[in-house]
Amino acid sequence: MISIGIDIGSVCAKAAAYDGEKMHLLMQPTGWNLKKTGEELYRKILDISGGKEDDVVEIVGTGYGRVSIPFATRRITEITCHAKGARYLNPKARTIIDVGGQDSKAISIDDEGNVLDFIMNDKCAAGTGRFLQVMAHVLEVEVDELEDLAAQSAPRDINSMCAVFAESEVISLLAAGATKESISSGILHSISNKIAHIANRIKIRDSVFFTGGVSKNEQIRAILEKKLKCTIYTHEEAQYAGAIGAALLGYGIKS
Repeated sequence: MISIGIDIGSVCAKAAAYDGEKMHLLMQPTGWNLKKTGEELYRKILDISGGKEDDVVEIVGTGYGRVSIPFATRRITEITCHAKGARYLNPKARTIIDVGGQDSKAISIDDEGNVLDFIMNDKCAAGTGRFLQVMAHVLEVEVDELEDLAAQSAPRDINSMCAVFAESEVISLLAAGATKESISSGILHSISNKIAHIANRIKIRDSVFFTGGVSKNEQIRAILEKKLKCTIYTHEEAQYAGAIGAALLGYGIKS
C-alpha cells in the first residue's frame, strides 16, 4: 500500500511516496509542461519506492499546478497539505511560514495538524523566491550567492515593498557605488520584512516552522527570528512539506 503526493510548485515540483513506514522523496524543476512534469515525478517516485502500480492507493495532487495532474485521485489545497507535512517533519510545529517561488504564507495549526488560520500572499513577488531571483539577476549573481554576500556586510536600506520598484532601487544603489555585499544584505532584510508582515497577520503560536525553498537561507531565518522575536525551526526536507502532507492525507493519516 503506497500513497503518492505530488506538489507542483511554480519553480520546483516535488513528490513523496509513503508506505506506512518510510517516506520517499523526489524533486525536479517544474518546467513549462506541468502535466508532463507530474507524470515524470509519478513514474520516478514509484520506482524509487520500489512499489508497483497495483500498490498505489491514492495519488494526491497539491500546489498551484495540482489541476494539471489529470491522473490524481484527489486534489487537496497546499495549505492543508503543508500543515500535515510540517507536522510530520516537526511534531511541535504550531505556526508554519512557507516561502516558495511565487507565493508566501503563514499557517496556524492545532495539535493534530489541522489548519486554524492562514494568510497567503500570491499577488505580489515581494516576500517570495521570485523576489530573490529578480534581485540576484540585477546583481549578476546566483540566488544561492546572496546569503554569502549578505553575511559580509551591514545592509543598505531597500525601502520598496514592491519587487518592481525594489529592482529600480537596487540599480540606483549600484550606480551610486554601493557594494554587492551591502545590497545583498539589504535584499535579505527587505524580503524578511515582507515575510514577517505576513506572519504577524495571524496569531503566531510556538513552535514556528519554516518551509519552502527560501527556508534554506539561514540568513533570512536568522533575520526573521529577530523580527518575530521567536526561535524558528526548519528541516533539511522542509521544501517537501506539501508533497509529504499530500502523501500522508492520501494514506489516510489525519494527524
